[in-house]
Amino acid sequence: MNVLFLNGPNLNLLGQREPEIYGNLKLSDIEDMVRNRAAELNIEVAFFQSNHEGELVNQIQQAASNYDYVVINAGAYTHTSIALNDAIIGSGINAIEIHLSNIHARESYRKQSMIAKACIGSINGFGASSYILGLEACMLNNNKSND
Repeated sequence: MNVLFLNGPNLNLLGQREPEIYGNLKLSDIEDMVRNRAAELNIEVAFFQSNHEGELVNQIQQAASNYDYVVINAGAYTHTSIALNDAIIGSGINAIEIHLSNIHARESYRKQSMIAKACIGSINGFGASSYILGLEACMLNNNKSND
């Protein structure tokens, strides 16, 4: 199984941006955690981060040809991007939405996800472990599909 992790705007600032909300780990630290767990599960992973919505749309559109799943932390685009929603639906890729913080316990504008309906499910509020849980959700959903 192949999984692409997509990260949206400002996630390149992890470790320095609001550590009381997002933790002290850098995005590269989280990627290393995911790589280690993926190796244990025999899953191939790749990572992409962009502050540009169109680049994320391009990655999603291309993902269906190369990956079984996309795990996406769309950052602020979660709450605004119909384009990401349409790309997930249009490409037919299996997508899982993740967030470091619990978006439902934050500001009112963060409680709505524009991509949730296009995704298999959503994991949020577990810090860096949300990424590991996203990876494991791919494995579980894949096993369910193969039953």
